[in-house]
Amino acid sequence: MLTEPRAGLLASWGNALIAGLVSPDDAVLAVVGEDAVHRVEGLPDEPGQVGLTLALGRLRALGATGLRVALPAAGHPLGLSGPPDFNARALEAEEAVVAVGAALGLVPETYAVGPDGDRHVEVVWHCLPVREAPPADVPSLGEAERELAEALREATEALSRLDVAASGPVAEAAVDAYRARAERGRELLAPGYPPRAFRVLELAQRVGLLISVAYENGHGGAVSAAEMAARAELLRPVERTARRAQVAAYNSFVEERERRGR
Repeated sequence: MLTEPRAGLLASWGNALIAGLVSPDDAVLAVVGEDAVHRVEGLPDEPGQVGLTLALGRLRALGATGLRVALPAAGHPLGLSGPPDFNARALEAEEAVVAVGAALGLVPETYAVGPDGDRHVEVVWHCLPVREAPPADVPSLGEAERELAEALREATEALSRLDVAASGPVAEAAVDAYRARAERGRELLAPGYPPRAFRVLELAQRVGLLISVAYENGHGGAVSAAEMAARAELLRPVERTARRAQVAAYNSFVEERERRGR
């Protein structure tokens, strides 16, 4: 199922902070969200773990002019540029942030802490060297929007072809969840992002909803192993397109500033 990554929030609000569009406190609150705390370890000349506010300031002092997102999956190094050590860690986490101009990347690791009934999530971002090179397989916003429109049609056709119910309690719950996420999606991108980025990210969420319905909602509620395999085969390229669009949306802030020569 397509989810909104922590890397997207960090890049989005980190970009706004670096550009001076939001305060450090507002940026950190938006990134942390419902997690208990985020820390960063491995920053140059910063022993141990430090808070997000200090870490973002340190990255800016080291020359970072923006933050990009990577959402790699097996066989698809989306947004990565190396070296192998960083790529492997990012692939394991399925997400990462790459600083533009500082040759550093951040990979999150999550921990569930606290007693049963009062569990919360803490996040440690591991800072590692990256290769300064164009990120792999990231489309422009325009390309992503066109690809998503086609992927949405393909996902809808796949639902019909696989005899997946498009109505009923499960589907209705999925639609309600999408509507809630669509509203919340307006907060996922920080100030300074182009309107098209909001549209692309929202459409990626809608495609993700259809993927979820296809996987979870079967004829009569029963889904065999063969049916699941058939769904995965049909929907894998659709999910890949949606992830590419997510990366394009989150990275559009940096792309736009580079285009303008800022």
